[in-house]
Amino acid sequence: MKITLSPMFAALALTLAASLPAQAQVTGDAKAGEGKVAMCIGCHGIIGYQSSFPEVYKVPKISGQNAKYIEVVLDAYRKGDRKHPSMRGIATTLSDQDIADVAAYYGQHGSDKAVELPAPREPGAQVAALLQKGACVSCHGDNFSKSIDPSYPKLAGQHADYLYAALKAYRDNANHTWGRGNPVMAGMAKQFSTAELKAMAQYIGSLPGELKTIPQSRFR
Repeated sequence: MKITLSPMFAALALTLAASLPAQAQVTGDAKAGEGKVAMCIGCHGIIGYQSSFPEVYKVPKISGQNAKYIEVVLDAYRKGDRKHPSMRGIATTLSDQDIADVAAYYGQHGSDKAVELPAPREPGAQVAALLQKGACVSCHGDNFSKSIDPSYPKLAGQHADYLYAALKAYRDNANHTWGRGNPVMAGMAKQFSTAELKAMAQYIGSLPGELKTIPQSRFR
């Protein structure tokens, strides 16, 4: 079942990205980033590691994620646009150069462009209709692995319970200690019930993707 793009949502998302405050151009160095990820490894370097706040879910896979997206996320935690005490505490210790270096490191970490992903399974009619309504591929791209802009995340193969928690955080951004401020994602997520968000997350999480959790030791 083919899920078509929504030009309206794509244009809105790109307009929002263009309207964000311009940051000084900082070039990330993956080698430098390798020495700056000690605080990341404790959660993102353990397969199956679970967060317990604001609910229990597996922490996201970030190896192989778009580097620019990781930069945007860390800056959002630093500014408080994303509310999570642990992530904000870490992000506020990072300079723009640190963020760029960490993002560059995880963007290439474990990536293997020579590996061809298997074809994704088609969604059922109900989930396909939900994804169409949300215009999800308008930003997250073909098979949810090729986002239309590097500041948007790859989603395919991400932990389904994390995707579900993230969607709820966009929809229910009212608590002072958790939630995510993003008008495009909030507008999308508010269209759906909790059960519908879970169904979309489960499908996207089941797709083959480039995201990984790579075991790492703190002692290197």
